[in-house]
Amino acid sequence: MDFQLTDDQLVLQDAAKRFAQSEIAPIAAEYDQSGEFPMEVMKKAWELGLACVSIPPEYDGTGLSLFDSCLVTEELAWGCSGMTTSIMASDLGLTPILVAGSEGQKKEWFKFLTEEFRMAAFCLSEPEAGSDVAGLQLLAEKDGDDFILNGTKCWITNGGVAHVYTVFATLDRSSRHKGVCAFVMPSDTPGITPGKKEDKMGQRASDTRVIHFDNVRVPRSQLLGQEGEGFKVAMKTLDTTRPSIGSLAVGIARRGLDESVAYAKERKAFGFPIAGFQAVQFMLADMAKDIEAARLLTRQSAWMIDQGLRASKYSSFAKCFATDIAMKATTDAVQVFGGNGYTKEYPVEKLMRDAKLMQIYEGTNQIQRLVIARELLKE
Repeated sequence: MDFQLTDDQLVLQDAAKRFAQSEIAPIAAEYDQSGEFPMEVMKKAWELGLACVSIPPEYDGTGLSLFDSCLVTEELAWGCSGMTTSIMASDLGLTPILVAGSEGQKKEWFKFLTEEFRMAAFCLSEPEAGSDVAGLQLLAEKDGDDFILNGTKCWITNGGVAHVYTVFATLDRSSRHKGVCAFVMPSDTPGITPGKKEDKMGQRASDTRVIHFDNVRVPRSQLLGQEGEGFKVAMKTLDTTRPSIGSLAVGIARRGLDESVAYAKERKAFGFPIAGFQAVQFMLADMAKDIEAARLLTRQSAWMIDQGLRASKYSSFAKCFATDIAMKATTDAVQVFGGNGYTKEYPVEKLMRDAKLMQIYEGTNQIQRLVIARELLKE
């Protein structure tokens, strides 16, 4: 067991940190206020090899391990979790291809994503099927060698800007998980129409939309895996990507701690910096210890997945614990700032708004607890 990062990992971590400090953090408040999509930041991240990082080298990708990608995610999230979510969503979108794609599909779609700047989106959630993945209503009807898709997806990150969609649909709504199929397709396939961008409380720089599918024809060559294997593909994808959500949460929480420490040293009350008061010190100490625990859980789960170990329980540990900690740490950061923390002049109110979503997407924390409990009872 070795907790020391390698020289290469330290260089990678530093590159992501510098990008967050110079390209993301200075404009985070502006894009949070406007809700615009920071396309130039996305392009720069792609050019630096900080996006689509899981594409293997044999397909012209950087091929980062999940552990290494978590190092990148934490640093980027320190700058802005909304922008980082959009960067990460491309890897989420391409993971089903890694999980279930044929060699031909990998060559075709990974080349599409590496030959020039392009983004991906993971189309799973629906108006009536968020946490209940087996309850998908997007229907895939066979028509010769093609499938015809009809229905709606919602809460799709990168929905309006992605060039590639991985889409989950069902052959039979009554068959639950047994009928789910996974597909990969260009986002400009006829019949696909993105809806309006959601006006969200936090992570406002990320593009989140409803996607409508109206008689969308998809050839069988774009089916990932076999018919009826889509539920397994979705679950394996989420098990793989949840450590990254944990790392994103750690980045948010760490930014909250950094801002709180700096402010506590400067802000005076009763003639002294508030950092000298035990009540404030204890909040800072709790933030620090919880962040460290969340980071360790996240890195452990990422390492397990890299080693090919089954990590469903541990990735749920990481996602659930780290995102709960992000919510607590950012709430305490607002408290440290007092009235100033409640204004948009300081960054901690944005951090608190951003952190809330972490407990909801990629499986609510209630679902994570359900996964953990089932794993315990199976044992």
